[in-house]
Amino acid sequence: MPPKITGVLETVLYVSDLDRSQRFYETIFGLTFVTKAPGRLHAMQVKQGQLLLLFKQGASPDHDGAGQNHLAFSIPRAELAAWERWLCENQIEIVERKKWELGGESLYFRDPDGHLLEVATPGVWPVY
Repeated sequence: MPPKITGVLETVLYVSDLDRSQRFYETIFGLTFVTKAPGRLHAMQVKQGQLLLLFKQGASPDHDGAGQNHLAFSIPRAELAAWERWLCENQIEIVERKKWELGGESLYFRDPDGHLLEVATPGVWPVY
């Protein structure tokens, strides 16, 4: 049996413009800026003990990523309509609305780099 883990600490998206992406995630999700390595990364707190790292594409010799990725944020079921209004108010196109077999619902939209983002209510997965 492997040693115990306590969760996912960091999630990474590779972006073309660090400042633009930081503003997007602060504005749309209310994430808190934590720290940065100038020209390389900006760290954003999702909640206590969880970070979204925005890495500048091509700026890290030990790792890099290209293409569009996917990231989902969990939301309370009661907030789904508020999220739909919030995205509309911020002129962010919802590219898909999905109702899941287990009763969950998701809204999909894109960030400035084209990454597919999702807000999802409970009932998307057997564990959520």
